[in-house]
Amino acid sequence: MANCPKCGRKLTILDWKPNCPGCGVNLVYYGMEERLLDEADAAEAEHARLQKRIDRLKTAFIGSKLTIVRIILSVLPIAMLMLPLCSVTYSGPFIEQTTTNINAIEIYNLVSSLDFDALFTMIGSSLLGTSFIGYAGSLVCLLLSLVFVIVSLLMLMIACGPRGNSRNITLNIITIVLAAASIVFFNEFASNISAVFPEFISGSIGFGIFAYIAALVALLVINIVIAKKGLEVKYKQCYVGGIPAEEYFELVEKGTDKAVIREMMTKALEEKEAAKASAEEVKEKAEV
Repeated sequence: MANCPKCGRKLTILDWKPNCPGCGVNLVYYGMEERLLDEADAAEAEHARLQKRIDRLKTAFIGSKLTIVRIILSVLPIAMLMLPLCSVTYSGPFIEQTTTNINAIEIYNLVSSLDFDALFTMIGSSLLGTSFIGYAGSLVCLLLSLVFVIVSLLMLMIACGPRGNSRNITLNIITIVLAAASIVFFNEFASNISAVFPEFISGSIGFGIFAYIAALVALLVINIVIAKKGLEVKYKQCYVGGIPAEEYFELVEKGTDKAVIREMMTKALEEKEAAKASAEEVKEKAEV
């Protein structure tokens, strides 16, 4: 059975009343005020931690003109994918020459309707295998590059956190390397397919892929500039029971007795109320 929280008396099943038979304290409400104070402190402490994250988030997005430019440059590569990235020309006997420009929309349609069994069969072909390896490699590298662009955009939310700058720069470099690799793979595909069907199929790189890479390079440059200049996070001052949150967390980390912390809180709140009353008194005198 439980013990009385005040006198320590062991309670039995017969002690069904809300008061302790030993000291008479109300077992339901005993210590409730202290528990409420603890819950209030915990809520204020959590708010202080959340406020720091919000302050870092705001700085990462609108902390300076450079961060605003970075947001634009983070979205720009996605827009560049709407431009013609490459083109494939088909021609032959009784077939009118047709040129297809490929951009992000065409790639989406292609991937959504792609027959992977047929693609793997083509890759295993002795005649067309090398060409379609280049085709698949170009497609995979470009899609991975887009994934890293999106990840980089999402990572801006924690750009002011530990290793934020190094993480952004690393993601940008990986994205650029993948985009460049997609060009190499596509040129390999175009070269090999033209060698097999010299008069029927040809492929060429479009200006869109270079605009895409240029946007990625611009994003990398702005992230390097921000990393060198640094971003000053302006934290909003938060309090826990009237004590500055930083001081409260330090006291808790040191293992300071709760009674001592509570005494400091009471003193801080009294000083705050006194300062408020003094300010109101000065204001009233000024109005008179």
